[in-house]
Amino acid sequence: MRWLRTFGEVVRSGLTIDETRLEPLLALRTAAGVAIVIGSALWLVSPAYAASAALGAYSAGGATFQRTWRPRKVIALGAGAGLALSTFVGYLAAGRLVTFLPLLAVWAFAAGMAWALGSTAGIVAATTVGSMLVTITLPTSVGRALEHAGVIALGGVAQAVLILLFPIRRWGAHRDALADALAAVADYARRLRHDPTAPFEPEPLMTARDAAAVTPSQARTRPSVLHGPRGLAERILPVVAALADPDVGAPAEGPGRDRARELLAAAADVLDAAARMVRRGTPAEVPAGTAEVLHVDEEHEVLEGPARQAAERLVELLGEALEIAGSGGVRDKAPPQNGPARAQFLVRPTMFRLLPVVVRAVRPELRRDSPVFRHAVRLAAVATLGYLIASRLPLNHGYWAPIASVMVMRPDFHRTYARAVARLAGTLAGVALATGMVRALGPDAHVFGALAVVSVALSYTLIRTGYAYSQCFTAAYVVFLLGMGGQAWEQTVPERVVLTLIGGALAMLAYVVFPAWETPRLPGRLADWLAANGRYAAAVLRSHAEPTGEHRADMRRALLASREARVAWQEAYEQARQEPVRPRGLTSREAEEAEEALKGFDRAAMVMESHVPQADSRFVPEAERLAEALEADTAQAAADVREHRNPDWGRVEDALHAWEGAAGDRSPVLRRGAELQKRALEDLATAVSRTPLERDVGSAREEQRVRAAVAAEDDGSAPGHRGG
Repeated sequence: MRWLRTFGEVVRSGLTIDETRLEPLLALRTAAGVAIVIGSALWLVSPAYAASAALGAYSAGGATFQRTWRPRKVIALGAGAGLALSTFVGYLAAGRLVTFLPLLAVWAFAAGMAWALGSTAGIVAATTVGSMLVTITLPTSVGRALEHAGVIALGGVAQAVLILLFPIRRWGAHRDALADALAAVADYARRLRHDPTAPFEPEPLMTARDAAAVTPSQARTRPSVLHGPRGLAERILPVVAALADPDVGAPAEGPGRDRARELLAAAADVLDAAARMVRRGTPAEVPAGTAEVLHVDEEHEVLEGPARQAAERLVELLGEALEIAGSGGVRDKAPPQNGPARAQFLVRPTMFRLLPVVVRAVRPELRRDSPVFRHAVRLAAVATLGYLIASRLPLNHGYWAPIASVMVMRPDFHRTYARAVARLAGTLAGVALATGMVRALGPDAHVFGALAVVSVALSYTLIRTGYAYSQCFTAAYVVFLLGMGGQAWEQTVPERVVLTLIGGALAMLAYVVFPAWETPRLPGRLADWLAANGRYAAAVLRSHAEPTGEHRADMRRALLASREARVAWQEAYEQARQEPVRPRGLTSREAEEAEEALKGFDRAAMVMESHVPQADSRFVPEAERLAEALEADTAQAAADVREHRNPDWGRVEDALHAWEGAAGDRSPVLRRGAELQKRALEDLATAVSRTPLERDVGSAREEQRVRAAVAAEDDGSAPGHRGG
C-alpha cells in the first residue's frame, strides 16, 4: 500500500504544472542559436551533419536555463566544451566494449559526483554522458570525430555570442534573488502582526547571499544597488522579531500591541517597495501615511523599554530602506569602490580556479552513505547496463535507453521517479505530435529543420513549468532532427518509445536496488541542526557577555552555519515524507514537534541578537557561563539524538539557576531570551525522548495512522472531504 500511494504521488508530481514566470525572450534567443547551427550545417554540409551539429547548441542552450549565478555565456561555453570533450574521448574508446564500457562507467560516475557542486553542475555533466553515447555512432575516423567535437563546441560558442550581443535583463537573476529576500522579510513582518511568535524561513536570505558572491570580473559591472539591501534585510529581520515578541517586546494587548502592529505593517510596505525597486530598477512608492507611522514621538510614544528600543532601531533601518525604494537604481552607475577585492564582495572563484573548490566539495562525498556517491554509482551502473542491453536489442539508436536513464536520475528518490514518469509521458505525447506532422508534410529536410527549431523554442519556453511538458517538445525535436537526417519515422518513433521506457525502468529499478533513503538519516540531520543552533545561541550570548568585533564575526558565521543545517534538515524531511519506507528513529509526529521546538530555539536566539549591546558595554559574566553550558549541552544532546538516547540539559539548568542568584541582573531581555531557549530545549527533549517500549509502540502507531489516512483517502472520508 505504501508503494502504491507513493507512486500515485510521484505520477501527480511528474505531471504537475509549476506556476512560474515564462521567459519567452530567453527561449527565443536560445532557439536562435540552435537555428544558426542547423541552418549553417544544412547550407554548408548535409542534413545528417546538421542533425549531429545541433546537439551542442541545444544542450549548451539548455544549460543556460539552470539556476546559476555565473554569467550565462560562461555556462554556455563550459557546457559546449564539456560536450565536445566527451564526444571526442568517447569516439577514441568506441569500437570495442572492453574499452568503451569502462570509459562510460568512469565518465558517468564523475558526472554523478558533480552533484556535490550543485544541481547545475550535475545536470550539465549528465548531458555530457548523453553526448558521448550519441556521437560515438556518427564519426568514421579520428578526423571526423574532431570535426564533430569542434562543431558541438561551436554550438556553445554560438549561444555565448548571442548572449553577449543580445543581453536580456542583465543581472536579472541576481535582482530577483535580492528582491525575494526583501519580500520574504516583508511577509514575515506581516505574519508577525497576527502571530507574534511566527518562525522565519531563511532560504530567501541564503539564496540572496549565494547570488551576492561574484567573481572579480562580475564585481566590476555589478549594479551598486545589489550591494547593500541584503545586509539591510539581515539587520531588520531580528528587530521585527524582537518588536513583535510579547515576552521581550511589545505587550500582548493594549496600545503598545497596536503600535507594534502599525510599525510592522509599515515595515512590510517599505520592504515591499524596496523589493520592487530592486527587481525593476525604477523608483517605487510606499503607501500614503507610512512616513507618519514611522515617526517616533518622544513624548507620546506608548512603547517602553526594550520594545521602544526595537521600535527606534526599526525606524532607523526603515529610513535606509526608504532611500533604496526611492533611488530607482540611479546608483547603478556609480564607479566601483577602491580597496581590496575581498573587502568589496563575497568572492566566487573563476572557472579557471575551480579545481581546489571541486576537490573540497567532492572529497567529503566519497563515502558509501553519501547520497551523491550512491547516485554516482547508480548512474555509472545504469549507463553501462543500459548501453549493453540496448546494444543486444534488434533496434537502431540503442543509446536512447541509457540517455533516458541518465537524464532522469537524480540523487533522491522522488525526483528520479517523477522525472521518469514525466519523461515517458512527454515522449509519448511528443512523438505522437511529431509523427502526425511528419506524415502530413512528407520528407523535406529544410521543413523538418524549421520544425526542429520551433520545437526547441517551445521546449525552452516550458523548461521551468514542468519536465513532462518540456520533454514533449524535446521528443518532437528529436523526431524532426532524425527526419531531417533521412531516418524513417516508421522505424524511429516506436524505437524511441520502447527505449525510453527501458531507460526509465532501469533508472527506477536502480534506486530500489541501491537506494539513498533520507528517512533513516533524519536523526542525524536533526542532530546537526541542534548542534549548529547551539553554537549560534552561544555566539549570541558571548556577544552579550563581551561585545567585540571578533565575537560579532563569530556570531555571523554561526548564524550562517545554523541556517545551512536548518535547510539541510528541511530538505531531508521533505524527501523522507515522499519515500515509501517506514520511519526509523523519528516518526512523522516526533519530527514535526522537534522541528517546531528548534524553530522556537532559533527564534529566541534571533531576538537576543537584536539586543546585542555596543562595544563599550560592560561585561556580563552570567551570559558567558550560559554560553559555555549551552554549547556543551547541545553538542552532547546532538550525539544523544544520533544514538537515540534521551537528551539532558543539566548544565543549562545549573547556569540559569546561578544567574537567578546573581546580584543586579543588568540584562532582563537576555535573561528572558535564555528562558525561552530553555523552554524550547525542553520541548525538544519531550519530542524525541522515549523508552524502548514507547519506541516500539510509537512506530506501530505511526504505521496505523498512515494506513488509516490512506484508507480515508480511498473511500473519500478524509477530514478534508467532510461536510461537502
